[in-house]
Amino acid sequence: MINWRLISKVMGFLLFIEAGLMMLCQIVSWIYGEGIYAFVPPVATSIVLGAIGVLLGRNAGKTMGRKDGYIVVSTTWVIFTIIGMAPFLLSGTVKDVASAFFETMSGFTSTGATILDDIDSAPKGILFWRSVTQWIGGIGIIFFTIAVLPAFGVGEVKLFAAESTGPLHDKVHPRISVAAKWIGGVYVVLTILCIISLLVSGMNAFDSINYALCTTATGGYGTHSALLNDVYHSPAIEYVLTFFMFISGVNYTLIYYTILKGQITKFFKDAELRVYLLIVLGASAICATTLVINDPNNDVELAIRQSLFTIISMQTTTGLATFDYTVWPVQLMPVILFVMFAGACSGSTCGGFKCVRISIIYRVLKNEFTHILHPRAVTPVRLNGNIIPSSIVQTLLGFIAMFVGALFIGAFILALTGVDPNDVHPNFDYYEAFGIAMSSISNVGPGMGYYGPVHSWAILSPLAKYVCSFLMLIGRLELFPIIILFTRGFWRRS
Repeated sequence: MINWRLISKVMGFLLFIEAGLMMLCQIVSWIYGEGIYAFVPPVATSIVLGAIGVLLGRNAGKTMGRKDGYIVVSTTWVIFTIIGMAPFLLSGTVKDVASAFFETMSGFTSTGATILDDIDSAPKGILFWRSVTQWIGGIGIIFFTIAVLPAFGVGEVKLFAAESTGPLHDKVHPRISVAAKWIGGVYVVLTILCIISLLVSGMNAFDSINYALCTTATGGYGTHSALLNDVYHSPAIEYVLTFFMFISGVNYTLIYYTILKGQITKFFKDAELRVYLLIVLGASAICATTLVINDPNNDVELAIRQSLFTIISMQTTTGLATFDYTVWPVQLMPVILFVMFAGACSGSTCGGFKCVRISIIYRVLKNEFTHILHPRAVTPVRLNGNIIPSSIVQTLLGFIAMFVGALFIGAFILALTGVDPNDVHPNFDYYEAFGIAMSSISNVGPGMGYYGPVHSWAILSPLAKYVCSFLMLIGRLELFPIIILFTRGFWRRS
């Protein structure tokens, strides 16, 4: 039976967190002398609704069931988005509800696709709010909150199981709340180090903070409409962002064991990390080689830098861009689509399919070939020396079917809805629709063709923006927590 009182109580405390974040952005607006009060009404709304939720959740008990966890996780992103889109509308930065919902959902799911054409003219408070939504959404609103939920007597394990990414969950500590604090600490440290590195590399303070927030969150919201290379012309900044995007794509549990526990050998022996490195280096080498071959006058270092930045940005689903990859040779487009699909490591802030699933699929296929030659052989699927239970493999097969199905259905709907009747890009085709769907469900940001890193997605129709928002949401939560809410069995009392 669903414990609605407990759900109300948890949601109340989550709304208090959102109110605090928006108030921080209002302070930024005042610091820059903008004088706008776009955050005050949603802050008040969050506080009132949060108080109501906590009051309704009195005497709710301490036991949170699996269904309760899925409802909290699924509705949190939607409610945060509905309230969080108010500053965009009240400030006049965004004119319609569909666009504001899209922009906010893109932030909280750390996707980074935007409908803003003139980002530079937006108020500083709004730009900071975009970055904050990505930073809190990158590590997961719920994952942050379970660090403090035990104080309220709430069972945090169900929330972690519903929100955490990837098919496997390594335990840093027997208590999930302690693990959340430690991994959250790694997340904060990486963010601070990124800010300092960008400052040293020549980026101004406001941009350093915002780009660090979106880089460690692998989000992609920038503070400029132009490409980074056109704004700063700094190889040092590009290399700094490349490094931190790559590190943010690594499993945070692995980073914790390496940095805080000193288990360096565990870092390099991790099977998923090896797949991640193989894809990054292989795809970057293909791109750099192709760029040099197609134009022998190309600077080799520049080709390598472009390729590394683009591949890591796409694979970690960050979506930052220093160069327009859509003008690269057409034979590189499948490579871009593949890394967008693959994603980085589980247990990171990245979206996509995840390298651990690719690693498991490879081992399953390898075992199947062994069975063909030796039908009686017993070949369990192993990862990092541990046997993968058959239930995990079955869940993986279900995830593949759902991921691919949602991708193609989303692309089909987007191709049907097209763009606004008054658009400036009338030749909307299935290739671009597929790129948008891939970018949305993998939480990448830029798509293919016209919808690459140079243009915004503003010309999409309102229906297409809601479809993209839904794909972002199910992609961020790994499909199951959202899709399960639409099944009849979930709502049965038994």
